[in-house]
Amino acid sequence: MNKFNATIIDYGVGNLMSVRRGLEYVGASVNITSDPDKLADASHIILPGVGAFSNAMEALTNLNLTEAIINCANKGIPLLAICLGMQLLLDESEEFGNTRGLGLISGSVISLNSQEGIEKLKIPHIGWGVLNRMRKEISWRNTILENLREGESLYFVHSFKAIPRNDDHILAICKYGENDIASVIVKDNVMGCQFHPEKSGEVGLKILKKFLTI
Repeated sequence: MNKFNATIIDYGVGNLMSVRRGLEYVGASVNITSDPDKLADASHIILPGVGAFSNAMEALTNLNLTEAIINCANKGIPLLAICLGMQLLLDESEEFGNTRGLGLISGSVISLNSQEGIEKLKIPHIGWGVLNRMRKEISWRNTILENLREGESLYFVHSFKAIPRNDDHILAICKYGENDIASVIVKDNVMGCQFHPEKSGEVGLKILKKFLTI
């Protein structure tokens, strides 16, 4: 019997198989579901995501998953959101017009090139980015980054970035040009990775394994 179990939300907007393989590699028993009723019994929930914010929110809403995810988060079930999934945790995104998100972490999502004074960057940001603490006094102890060192590299693919309203919710950042990208965000049992841990080799697997122990 596997020591850990994890439930991946299937709403048609994510690379589920690579996430599944990563979780199984670190010892998890994995369930994939689009049934909102099954989320309430999950011990750990993963919200993946690839594509456009508005399409993802529409898909979650059409499957009656939006309220279920919020309820599970409010119950204290550990939730890990990946890439676009992390952006969905916030209040809203400017992608293709303003779209409301899940509102589990206060903040907004903007284009990597939308801030005045920021150099124009090649979009999307594809490749390896180095993680550092948001502030030196922020501890990674008892978080999904506990087993990592600053300077570890993770794999990114994205055109937008999350800006939490409270900097205390930013656990780690990486640089892309002059941009500070919120790479790991957390509020209580709700966590998000802008990068893809399942595509980031041994470092990413450490993150998935640690998540299962939270």
